[in-house]
Amino acid sequence: MDNHEKKTKYNLKYAKEKLKRIPLDVQKEKYEEIKTHAEKQDESVNGFIKRAIDETIEHDNKKLASATSMESGG
Repeated sequence: MDNHEKKTKYNLKYAKEKLKRIPLDVQKEKYEEIKTHAEKQDESVNGFIKRAIDETIEHDNKKLASATSMESGG
């Protein structure tokens, strides 16, 4: 087995153990909008989607923490 085959085997094993695919269907026009935006940010579409998810989760958690603080009289 050469190095390329070993790396391919390792990558497949890693993906199977550590990654979860999330299928996402969008209209073609929306995909082009996402792609154009990602390119302007010097990102891949995948990288942009991951960043958007991370930023949304962070935003929502801050909003939730603020609401919880207000309810407890903070």
